[in-house]
Amino acid sequence: MQRFSSVVGKWLKFFVMILILCFLLFPLYWMLTTSFKTNMEAYKYPPTLFPSKVTIKSYVNLFTVNNEFFIYYWNNFFVSTVSAFLTCIVAIFTGYSIARFHIKWNKLIVALLLSSQMFPIISRMISLYTILGNLGILNTRFGLIFAIVAAQIPFCSILMSSFFSNIPRDIEEAAFVDGAKRTTVMFKIITPLVKPGILAVGIYAFLMTWDDYLHAATLIQTDSLRTLSVGITLRYLGELSYDWSLINCISVIGTLPMVLIFFFFQKYMVKGLVAGAVKG
Repeated sequence: MQRFSSVVGKWLKFFVMILILCFLLFPLYWMLTTSFKTNMEAYKYPPTLFPSKVTIKSYVNLFTVNNEFFIYYWNNFFVSTVSAFLTCIVAIFTGYSIARFHIKWNKLIVALLLSSQMFPIISRMISLYTILGNLGILNTRFGLIFAIVAAQIPFCSILMSSFFSNIPRDIEEAAFVDGAKRTTVMFKIITPLVKPGILAVGIYAFLMTWDDYLHAATLIQTDSLRTLSVGITLRYLGELSYDWSLINCISVIGTLPMVLIFFFFQKYMVKGLVAGAVKG
């Protein structure tokens, strides 16, 4: 009887997990199937779970007619890549400083970094708009990059500090005894040991920038400089009617980089986050 109960409990858990998985994946399935429907079928009620007639017209139109999409796509890729790179560079220096230089104000600095994450993004938009305007980089890609990097540095720096804290100090002390300088120890000895952490920070920064909307919508006004999320909203979403097939087609293409990143780097990202979460 006990064995029967354990088997039933095991299958019940498996069934619940399948239900949760289907619930989470259904929006992706709906987006994919709608991209292969005609626009008339996309508006059909009740909706169809499978396309009655599979068509790739939306994909053809996207690659032949809607050239603006690739401008938005390139802007999004450029901003995300540069933001992730700069965030990693700054996070390495800041994280190492927090982990190794325990000064009088160390706890206060960490508290300020953590408290900066408590405020919503919209609360600092007026200040960002004014600062970037005074610097003359408003409505530029690099102005947008600097704003996004500034928003990501606090969390990424604290995350990197946890990785540096896991590296024994004995390694650095041995290098200092051999005559190595601080920069040599940091870049040639310590930093290579935290590659999983750098990868985790880079992936996090890239994905957060790829999905960013508020910064791009506020700080960019020129259509040719807009990123993907803002470009889709302003160009492809009309006031009275939407081309749902084209919009879902665009969503599928826009989701591909994130899917590929998770597919190829998921184990490294999870390994990095777990390694940085346990101090020892």
